[in-house]
Amino acid sequence: MARTRANGIEIEYETFGRKGDPAVLLIMGYAAQMTMWPVPFCQGLASRGFRVIRFDNRDVGLSSHLSHLGVPNVAEAMIKGLAGQRVNAPYSLEDMAADSVGLLGALEIPSAHIVGASMGGMIAQLIAIGYPERTRSLVSIMSTTGRRDLPTGRPEVMAVLTMPPASGSREDRMAQGRAIWDAIGSPAYRPTEAELQDVLTREVDHAPYDPEAPARQLVAMLASQPRGEALRHVKVPALVIHGADDPLLPADCGSDTAAAIPGSELIVIPGMGHDLAGGLIPVLIEHIGNFLARVERREIG
Repeated sequence: MARTRANGIEIEYETFGRKGDPAVLLIMGYAAQMTMWPVPFCQGLASRGFRVIRFDNRDVGLSSHLSHLGVPNVAEAMIKGLAGQRVNAPYSLEDMAADSVGLLGALEIPSAHIVGASMGGMIAQLIAIGYPERTRSLVSIMSTTGRRDLPTGRPEVMAVLTMPPASGSREDRMAQGRAIWDAIGSPAYRPTEAELQDVLTREVDHAPYDPEAPARQLVAMLASQPRGEALRHVKVPALVIHGADDPLLPADCGSDTAAAIPGSELIVIPGMGHDLAGGLIPVLIEHIGNFLARVERREIG
């Protein structure tokens, strides 16, 4: 892994593949470190002729934590968001999109295929909207346009996702991670106990625990405006992937995203929830790898 400075912050990142190959930038979701992009997934895309970059978003992992911005009132932000009122956030998803583009600049990559999962999909959409010259293609995975009338996830799942661990101990962080995987995991692609233990170990051991940082990311999402209208002007090739059994962002969110982007492709995967389980890796590599290859061959776009 390596570190660079971009958009005024330090960003921890890792690359796979050859430097001269077309770049793929992977953007992870809410409170999730780059370790949630499975190494076999990154290596699989690299083996297909791509330079893959995964990184820690701001306030996550080993990238800059913006503690000086304080801790927002999440409950108040949720109430305002549900009421359609303006939500004040320490920073925005647009700022996080600028981080991503800044990382490309620091690595001297003029453009990349932008791939985002969940909140990362929202950020990827904003890059395609605001930085079309840096976007070779867009892949939005288990994400949403943020349209206010879309179906919402199960309250109990959101509660688990936003519940902090009982303490900052390794044991309690592992227990919290297990509860999250149980709540959002893909019913048809459940990991074995050994696989889950490996995932949780990598995530917990990657960086020290920061109990305040997730609130800033969550409020950034709550403050974000719907992207549907802006996505109608996106001209880069786009692929939307969603789980048919996503308990956090129902499949209608993926369908709405695809409908908003002219010419986009939609793939709904049966038995997929809101995770990147090991069993899903070959499926995702096949769909995403084939799509990126067709873009590079100029068969689409």
